[in-house]
Amino acid sequence: MVGVRIDPVEEEARVLKCVLVGDAAVGKTSLIVSYTTNGYPQDYVPTAFDNYSVLVRVDNQPIRLQLCDTAGQAEFDSLRPFSYPDTDVFLLCFNVMLPSTLRSITEHWLPEISKSSPNTPIIIVGTQSDLRSNIRFVIELCKKGEQPVSESKARMLAEELSADYIECSALTQLNLKQVFDAAILAALRGKSQLSLQRFCPKEDKKSKIREGFRRIVTFTKRLI
Repeated sequence: MVGVRIDPVEEEARVLKCVLVGDAAVGKTSLIVSYTTNGYPQDYVPTAFDNYSVLVRVDNQPIRLQLCDTAGQAEFDSLRPFSYPDTDVFLLCFNVMLPSTLRSITEHWLPEISKSSPNTPIIIVGTQSDLRSNIRFVIELCKKGEQPVSESKARMLAEELSADYIECSALTQLNLKQVFDAAILAALRGKSQLSLQRFCPKEDKKSKIREGFRRIVTFTKRLI
């Protein structure tokens, strides 16, 4: 069983670091607050950099999941990467009601995190999925000549990047636990692979990075 919440106890827990990135106001903070407190924040307060922690049990082993909330505003571009060292998994978040935030994943967020963490697992997260059924929001999008990001389009991006895709709602908590369960599993798999690589010949990291950017650029062209 994955991600069973447990009460804080004085026992040594394995630490996993999960960093959330994405455009401003896509709902990163709401995801964390809803998951860690079981409540939804009523007011929007722009984030600078905040850290949260939750203790869970995976296969009867305590895991302390450190959640790092980052600012999506451009003025933090030079500071944000200081949050990236030692990250075990990234959650790349976009708002399913704002197509531009999906484009930002390939145009901005993937290139940014790839500079410092090219081999760290990523999960694509579509936020505010509950608004797809909100007629008022859909009409407003139509007036701009846009429509909500379809699940199939987002999943196609995730497949291109060999990443998992989960869409959720912090308000209704639909699939919310699944997001962080997937993050825990991806982080644990990533650590296991790193351990194995210590006993295997090193691969050409530069070629890996070039291949990653080739796939990013290819998919960006498809979106355009």
